Amino acid sequence: MTSLTATPPFVDLQWIREHAHDRPVVLADVRWCLDGSSGREAYESGHLPGAVFVDLDQWLSGPASRTHGRNPLPAPEVFAAGMSASGIGDGDVVVAYDDAGGVIAARLVWMLRSVGHPAAVLDGGMAAYPGALETEEPSIQPRAFTARSWPAEVLAGIDETVEGGAVVVDARNRDRYEGRQDPIDPRPGHIPGAVNVPCRANLEPDGRLAQPQQLRENFRKAGIESADAVISYCGSGVTACHNLLVMEHVGLGKGRLFVGGWSQYGHASHLPVETNRPGSLDEARA
Repeated sequence: MTSLTATPPFVDLQWIREHAHDRPVVLADVRWCLDGSSGREAYESGHLPGAVFVDLDQWLSGPASRTHGRNPLPAPEVFAAGMSASGIGDGDVVVAYDDAGGVIAARLVWMLRSVGHPAAVLDGGMAAYPGALETEEPSIQPRAFTARSWPAEVLAGIDETVEGGAVVVDARNRDRYEGRQDPIDPRPGHIPGAVNVPCRANLEPDGRLAQPQQLRENFRKAGIESADAVISYCGSGVTACHNLLVMEHVGLGKGRLFVGGWSQYGHASHLPVETNRPGSLDEARA
């Protein structure tokens, strides 16, 4: 299997063209919305040529609960079945995209990379593709995808996240971090002591990644020079993956994911909540 270092966390269309002859590249559409809008319907209305749809709720998440959050990781066997059903095999490179600059597709990419499978986010997502979209779905032949346990070293539980010793990074937009509003979770605010690096601030207005110097500066402003001691979270472990991939992309190393995120923490009523903490980064760009 291609090593992780051979496949960068973010690639562009030119990279796909240059590497497609080396081994199969599967384009994965991972559109998903917090408001419940159908990613499947969006895919059916138009997607990149040849792309398969990967359902975040069905294949990239386990059952939601108050104790584990809205989008806990699925059982490895469920994830493997989803990849197989999507036509993704052990020998394939996966390039995932969405219509949100990659902040959703990052969930699939992080999951694949965490178990040693080559995967990358398509920089810029759908907006980066200059051609016409397709509505016809490709014929999918299930492929063998080996189930692998989620490595403990890439994950952080709620106890580790709150006990101190780590730099806890909140990837949500500033208004949710500060507790000015929260459309879905039980309590507004953030984990006390967490710094805010909104994942959407990693993007330029056109949806492409900002330049590496700017990305490193975003994290430096939040007091992060290395990802080694970082625990990343968001509402439910989806967009927090984007911050983890960006830190790897700019050479800061690999942090850990608190997958339960605010949807788990917010239900733990005995744990304190912080609001309106002085900012770590300016308001996220839309």
